[in-house]
Amino acid sequence: MDGQYVCSDDNGERHALRAWFASGLGANLLEQEQAVLDDLLQDLFGYYLLQLGVATPVDLLSTSRIRARVMMDKELPPLVSHCRVRALTHAVPVSADSVDVVLLHHTLEFAADPHAILREVERILIPEGHVVVVAFNPWSFWGIWRLLRRRRGRPPWCGHFLGVTRIQDWMGLLGFDTVEVRQLFFRPPLRHEGMMRRMRFLDRAGKRWWPFLGAVHIVVAKKRVATLTPIKTRWLPKRPSLVADAAEPSSGRVING
Repeated sequence: MDGQYVCSDDNGERHALRAWFASGLGANLLEQEQAVLDDLLQDLFGYYLLQLGVATPVDLLSTSRIRARVMMDKELPPLVSHCRVRALTHAVPVSADSVDVVLLHHTLEFAADPHAILREVERILIPEGHVVVVAFNPWSFWGIWRLLRRRRGRPPWCGHFLGVTRIQDWMGLLGFDTVEVRQLFFRPPLRHEGMMRRMRFLDRAGKRWWPFLGAVHIVVAKKRVATLTPIKTRWLPKRPSLVADAAEPSSGRVING
């Protein structure tokens, strides 16, 4: 990882990232992300939905049919909906095999140890539970812009953007199968509202002609069910048969002559 460019994990950086999502460019991106998440989360069922890492000023879980929805992060925005828990994303105070769906919304790119977070996700998810990963694409206009802006140390450009292949490799090593990948937002990261509106046609064209250039990808993966390897019965070896010239044991009686 480009450790020297990763955002620090303090409250100031989280506030800065939330502020960026509330700005013009961030809000435009967040609008598309929320539309895709609304569609995806409606088809994921269970008893518990957990969002690890809360970097937005809006509720991304509102359309889920799961009733028990929990937001968890070290520092949380003043959202009134759902249960909120202050905790570290790499040390989740949740029992193993107890959560049905986990949402990681731009959590991995701004984490010091994304592998630790994914290991926690694997631990707390039930078998066949789902994880939804939202991440910035390094192979996009936004990825190029990041190379030019990341030295300034401001979100989102200081984050470590993750390609789909890398996310799938990490998930595969932990026992997840990729179910679906969505790409979105194909406009360059410009602040001029008028130019952004005029370039909306790129979003329609990009989905059809160059989906790999989307600014963000959303990966849905399912935790595999652990298969038990049957243990073969250890049969005892047969006793060797008596050879023809072997003496048979006595009956234990003494015969007097």
